[in-house]
Amino acid sequence: MPSPKAKNPVRSGGSPVLGSSNGRYEFMSLTKPLNRSSPPHLLQRQGSDPTTARLRASESPTRRRGSSSSTGSGQGLPEEDGIRLNPSFIRVALSSLLAIDLWMSKRLGVCACEDSSWGSVRPLMKLIEISGHGIPWLAGTAYCLYKSDSAAGQEVMLNLLMGLLLDLVLVAIVKAVVRRRRPAHNRMDMFATFSVDRYSFPSGHATRAAMCGRFLLAHLVLAAPLRVLVLLWAGLVGLSRVMLGRHNVTDVMFGFWMGYCQYNLVEMLWLSPQTLQGLLGQLA
Repeated sequence: MPSPKAKNPVRSGGSPVLGSSNGRYEFMSLTKPLNRSSPPHLLQRQGSDPTTARLRASESPTRRRGSSSSTGSGQGLPEEDGIRLNPSFIRVALSSLLAIDLWMSKRLGVCACEDSSWGSVRPLMKLIEISGHGIPWLAGTAYCLYKSDSAAGQEVMLNLLMGLLLDLVLVAIVKAVVRRRRPAHNRMDMFATFSVDRYSFPSGHATRAAMCGRFLLAHLVLAAPLRVLVLLWAGLVGLSRVMLGRHNVTDVMFGFWMGYCQYNLVEMLWLSPQTLQGLLGQLA
């Protein structure tokens, strides 16, 4: 009977099993080429097998280069899309600053509600908030303008009233354009809010405090302690906005800068009583 080792059984996967004279079985790979030291019958078998030849041709360097180039040109990302995936330094810096701003604002919002860490100070912070609101300042300036007897006093109060109205308009425009939401931990229990007050950037209290503080220091004769109190009041107004959770830190910082610049605009548009009378005469 013929020996079972003389046969070349076929595995279930399709790879032929070759026998040898030393009683071992040798398996021929269809995907890995044989080297020159392989037995002659294996080299002959590989060269004559059409399946092996097709596999070797499919893995040739030319074919691989062609397939890779076609994949890169057909299915790869365009060059501009690849560039967009790499964020610029400015974008990374702005994202980092925004994350720091949100983190600091949440940590400093210690009076956002009654059960916060500094919840007992919340009534005092709300009182400071009202002191920087636009309605008390408009009503107080209009009353002082009405009660003033001197022309110099009327001139100062008139321009302060004009600055307050200008502040309301500019802050409303910036808030409507930016549309930044207030912090998530804020409670909308503010005094006399309007439609644009649901937005956060910039802080109207901070702009008003900076503009009015600079106006009072420039046009009123105040003693040194009173000047310190004006500066302290402006700083506390801005701090109360963050502690109450009304604004982020960047809202208050930009509001201080905007109010400081608004005073320069008020000085440029300064109205004297003579100028006001001339304007009223032209309108009449």
